[in-house]
Amino acid sequence: MTILLTGFAPFAGAAVNPSWLAVNTVARNWTSPDQLQIAVLPVEFGAAAVRMDQLIDEHKPDTVVAVGLAAGRDNITPERVAINVDDARIPDNAGFAPTDQPIIDNGPAAYFSTLPIKAAVDAVQASGIRAQVSQSAGTFVCNHVFYRLMHTAQSRGGMRAGFVHVPLATEFAGRNGDGDQTVAPTMPIADIAHALAVIVRTSIDVRIDAALPGGTLH
Repeated sequence: MTILLTGFAPFAGAAVNPSWLAVNTVARNWTSPDQLQIAVLPVEFGAAAVRMDQLIDEHKPDTVVAVGLAAGRDNITPERVAINVDDARIPDNAGFAPTDQPIIDNGPAAYFSTLPIKAAVDAVQASGIRAQVSQSAGTFVCNHVFYRLMHTAQSRGGMRAGFVHVPLATEFAGRNGDGDQTVAPTMPIADIAHALAVIVRTSIDVRIDAALPGGTLH
């Protein structure tokens, strides 16, 4: 099988992006006979999704796992759903900050991940790393890429796809957009990378997701 695993470039003045650092670590440690392709996406509305489409055309992956940073979260969080709206609290790296704009005109309100997200969370937790299902990928570039990815996947037959948010990196305090380290939760890059490798492996091996609780009360 061919797996495409992507991270993002730094944004909002940060020197590094833990998503891309972790993706590189996964690639360095990859020993599976399945083929792993990695790539970095620009933190730009439109351009990131265009780049993702180019990568899918080039590599024709069976599975795509896009990874982004969610500063403030303390868990590895596979996303359940992408919504059809761009609403930027800060500008992207090109200075663009759309407000209440559809990602695809007349597109579905939302797309669900086709990765086995609950089985993946269970496997990551079993490895000793914090993880939970997330019910919102936000409305910034991560959600934009996630929505466009799932839209593309609709025309790609059996291609499975989804998005995972990761915490700030412990090793890069003050350099990965973390702000005040006394309040910003972090996770070591090695743990983030291990969790991503587990999620990729689970996505290859598990065809029907586990029937486990993963919802929230609010």
